[in-house]
Amino acid sequence: MAGWLVTPGFDIIGFGAVAVDEVICAERYPPPDSKARVLRRERHCGGLTAIALIAAARLGLKCAYAGTLGKDELSDFAIAQMQKEGVDLKNLLRPAAARPVSSVIVVDERRATRNIFCYIPTVLGAVKNWPPEKVIRSARVVLVDFFGIAGMIRAARIARDAGIPVVGDFELEGGSSFLKLMRLVDHLILSQSVAEKVTGEKTPALAAKALWTNERNVVAVTCGEKGCWFVAADVSRRTFPSRRAGQRRLTSAATQAQHQPAFKVRAVDTTGCGDVFHGAYAAALARGMVVEDRFRFASAAAALKAAKAGAQQGIPTLRQVQKFLRSQDQ
Repeated sequence: MAGWLVTPGFDIIGFGAVAVDEVICAERYPPPDSKARVLRRERHCGGLTAIALIAAARLGLKCAYAGTLGKDELSDFAIAQMQKEGVDLKNLLRPAAARPVSSVIVVDERRATRNIFCYIPTVLGAVKNWPPEKVIRSARVVLVDFFGIAGMIRAARIARDAGIPVVGDFELEGGSSFLKLMRLVDHLILSQSVAEKVTGEKTPALAAKALWTNERNVVAVTCGEKGCWFVAADVSRRTFPSRRAGQRRLTSAATQAQHQPAFKVRAVDTTGCGDVFHGAYAAALARGMVVEDRFRFASAAAALKAAKAGAQQGIPTLRQVQKFLRSQDQ
């Protein structure tokens, strides 16, 4: 991993959710009609796509955001944070009516849990005819979520036609357009609650198997401190993913669901752990790691994030992940 190189175009491109998180760290989350002492307040960039791209950028990947933000103060803040992290914004659109997700996150430091309150006034995410097709085709990996479904479907179709892997991060489900988008994702990584709701299955292993099709390369269901279960086609390779060969229609049967345990850390704040997991997985995929190593790498990145407060602030660097993994091997 130490010799990862930056490539022409982008390693990873995303178009979806960007948030501004107002984080309140409290001694405990209060019951109704009571008070709790606030230990500190912070503001961070958040959101499924933004945090995944920032995570991948800290891991040494060349990342780009090509969705929408507005001209308001929160958009300015999110843009500044992504620029600081090295995320390319040359293909960002800024319609006046657009806004980022605005979230208030209350962290219970005693229990290491958090409650998130989201306000989504006019979050556009991906738009239908942007960015230009050549921009999407310049990426090694395309990252999609559910903000701007029509634009996400277009981007996923362009990517699949070009043989580019599509990694999906979805928190909600429902509707024919969402199901159409989900079918285009060949690296589908869902939380346990979403996966079980979509499939009706009662365990993550069964949900992963139910979501498998021969059009996919990987299906994974993440379960926080219990790790993740994944089903994968037998196409692991240690070279960079090929545009066409690595994205062929799969005819071989998938293996049984495999389990990647979560790494044990002292959790401080789990905000953004799932997004960091997606970003680290996409980074490992873009660099040609075999499937088992991708999930181990992503699990380590998410664990290190959980040990620090803030979705953005706690994201580890490549060196930190490598050092942590070496320590686990001893």
